[in-house]
Amino acid sequence: MTWVFFALGAAFCWGFYGPFTQLGQMQLGNPLKALLCIGMAYFLVGVLFPSAVLTTQGQMGGFNLGGSTMATFAGTVGALGAICIIYAMKSGGVPAVVMPIVFGGAPIVNTLVAMTLHPPKESINPLMYVGILVTIAGASMVLYFRPAH
Repeated sequence: MTWVFFALGAAFCWGFYGPFTQLGQMQLGNPLKALLCIGMAYFLVGVLFPSAVLTTQGQMGGFNLGGSTMATFAGTVGALGAICIIYAMKSGGVPAVVMPIVFGGAPIVNTLVAMTLHPPKESINPLMYVGILVTIAGASMVLYFRPAH
């Protein structure tokens, strides 16, 4: 069950992402400056940290093409998502609107992609489709009933 705490930690951290991205780009005056800072943070946390740990564990070798390609693709779509969020806010979106769309849509896309990559062994329970509709309805309600700012 340790994975649940890490999943909640990711949700907590990513819940800060939109508001702090907007604050950064507003204070820097240019969204690309904010993206550059985000990229530097990704480098520090996503490159230097694992490099140091893998080196101390003697595990820096042994990369394979398939795993490296998929992991690099994952990082690329993550970075492209960051660019999309930056430009959504640059063109008038605010975190209270942009992020519910992102975090309401992402689980649906994730489920469909995961089911494509790893087809279900049994027929899909129709309640899963109800869950997709509830997710859309929930994100819509968050957007519609958000506090005015």
